[in-house]
Amino acid sequence: MAYAVGLDYGTNSVRCLIVDTSNGRELGTYVYEYETGEAGILLDAADHNVARQNPADYLKGVEVTVAGAIAEARRSDPKFDPKNIIGIGVDTTGSTPLPVDKSGTPLAMLDAFKDNLNAHAWLWKDHTGYAEAAEITELAGKEHPEYLAKCGGTYSSEWFFSKILHCLRVAPDVFDAAYTWVEHADWLPAVLTGTDAPEKIRRCRCAAGHKAMFCDEWGGYPDEAFLAKLDPKLGRLRRTLGDKTYAVDQVAGKLTDAWASKLGLTAGIPVAMGAFDAHLGGVGSGIKAGVLVKIIGTSTCDMVVAPSSANLPDIPGICGIVDGSILPGFYGLEAGQSAVGDIFNWFVNSIQPGGKEAGSHQSLTEKAARLKPGQSGLLALDWNNGNRTILVDQRLTGLLLGQTLHTRPEEIYRALVEATAFGALTIINRFEEYGVEISEVVNCGGISEKNAMLMQIYADVTGREMKISRSAQTCALGSAIAAAVVGGAYPGFAEAQAAMCGIKETTFKPIPANHEVYRRLYGLYRQLHDGFGLKGQPLAMGNVMKELLEIKEKANT
Repeated sequence: MAYAVGLDYGTNSVRCLIVDTSNGRELGTYVYEYETGEAGILLDAADHNVARQNPADYLKGVEVTVAGAIAEARRSDPKFDPKNIIGIGVDTTGSTPLPVDKSGTPLAMLDAFKDNLNAHAWLWKDHTGYAEAAEITELAGKEHPEYLAKCGGTYSSEWFFSKILHCLRVAPDVFDAAYTWVEHADWLPAVLTGTDAPEKIRRCRCAAGHKAMFCDEWGGYPDEAFLAKLDPKLGRLRRTLGDKTYAVDQVAGKLTDAWASKLGLTAGIPVAMGAFDAHLGGVGSGIKAGVLVKIIGTSTCDMVVAPSSANLPDIPGICGIVDGSILPGFYGLEAGQSAVGDIFNWFVNSIQPGGKEAGSHQSLTEKAARLKPGQSGLLALDWNNGNRTILVDQRLTGLLLGQTLHTRPEEIYRALVEATAFGALTIINRFEEYGVEISEVVNCGGISEKNAMLMQIYADVTGREMKISRSAQTCALGSAIAAAVVGGAYPGFAEAQAAMCGIKETTFKPIPANHEVYRRLYGLYRQLHDGFGLKGQPLAMGNVMKELLEIKEKANT
């Protein structure tokens, strides 16, 4: 028997999954909720853009979850022996960089900086660098448009250099104390393998390519002279980043004796290169050419691959086209929405319509599911946390249109779900506009498993069948697949995916009558989308409210 460990570092918790490499059977899993901050996130009441994390939670999470998953695996299979674990894979959120000193120690773990928010990990959803992102976009557009061409034409505040440049501007003491900055996806594998000293660390392809403008065509990361025009200190930081990146079929190193002892595993087993959770969620969902994988959680990431031999055009508004970022031998294409589950949670937890019971997700979903498409007369924009794709503008905000004195909480809840479905369709359309065919959609994540109403709305809005990955924890499974490959169980990812992945029997097919209503509503959504989201677009909105009422009246007859 051969088993693989997948570690999945999400926004609020880390999960460990132990998998049988022969068939993908999941023997044990355990979740650790980050202890620091609010639901694991360090916030600033004075600035809603701040979102940081404590790297000490990442380390504790390894020990707690591996021990818990091993215990569960032993209970589920008396033959299980952790000595038969052949490798470890790691995925994390991203871009989530952290400043480290010359030894590789995060500044947040030093007494001098432990209480300094800027010295912690800058979580993916931290948008404090929005001005710096615009500055990077402007300079690259003038001097190196090729840098932007591979990441959708606009550099985002969610990404690597905008966060570091913002730290340099607002916390120069932190920036000066850091020898370099390391993505969480690179740091954790390096810690487990004793390669976390900056000169030893291996940086992963997906983080560098999708979030830091890395491309072999121009020698890796943006050149020092370009970064120095943003700030000379940023130019000097470039020297610490290296010129090479590694895909997930490569090893970060071997598990150290010290960590093997802590985790109850065998020293020397390989640890795969890290990757972002969405990328390995795609792997765990069986991604291949023509398949769009939607990882639906607090936000969404939409993953597509195309053979490296394909002549792909540059696609504006997506989060990158990177060779080998998801699967070796394929371009990885990433898009997504900055908030999905977060929008529903905001409505339930912050607005609290009707109190805790009447305003719960379950209660609102049950009531919203009884509504017909268009019956509420409402239309929303899904930009409560900015727009990741296709506008790439974190300064956009949410909107709800069509309210009357009779509007009910469940109608608003459904309108918010529909808005995220319209955003999802906008992404699919953008891919296909540029010749990337989407023949199948596979969803994963807790929302896709738990909310049948949402999946049916997504099918009705997009006019496509919605399939769901067999595993409830596809990101962790994708990490385990990477571990199985570097551990020698399979020669490559195609063979590993064929054995370890699957799709649930239940799918959601579009209902033609619903799709027709949503086609009309989507036209109004795009009117709002372009009017509020595109600069210089005339705000011709005089028809929207009246058309919503017409659709509502027809639905109620």
